[in-house]
Amino acid sequence: MSLDDLRAPADRDLPALLALNNAHAAELSLLDHHALQRLLAASCRARVIGSVAAFIVAFDETSDYASPNYRWFRSRHRRFVYVDRVCVSPEMRGRGLARRLYDDVFAAARAAGHKRIVCEVNRDPPNPGSDAFHAALGFAEAGTGAGGGGRVVRYLERAL
Repeated sequence: MSLDDLRAPADRDLPALLALNNAHAAELSLLDHHALQRLLAASCRARVIGSVAAFIVAFDETSDYASPNYRWFRSRHRRFVYVDRVCVSPEMRGRGLARRLYDDVFAAARAAGHKRIVCEVNRDPPNPGSDAFHAALGFAEAGTGAGGGGRVVRYLERAL
């Protein structure tokens, strides 16, 4: 599959998705096969590029998702799309894949009538690459909170 192939994940992608996610568990959180399947089933938008060179998973306010970060936004906004995780394999970084994934989520959210995209980025441990990326996309800090595993996160939002 080429890098032009942006699509919904298929069952055949699950092992590669799980491996890429868990290689970045410090930023994303560790998953097992069943947790990944539940995550994808509950999402409002999930996309992969190529043979899982990159992926994104997002939820809207109607999703059945128990993440404390998701719940933080749900307690504050009536409608939103929450990007739970976006990841690009290290060898594929710098090619605009994360931007393509976000652009896809932005377009789907607009088509569904949403006006706000939200996410969180680790403050501790710091994630300066993600901070810079989200700032370049126009995200602004909306608050801070405790992420899982002793992490501190910055809550970010962007109007559509």
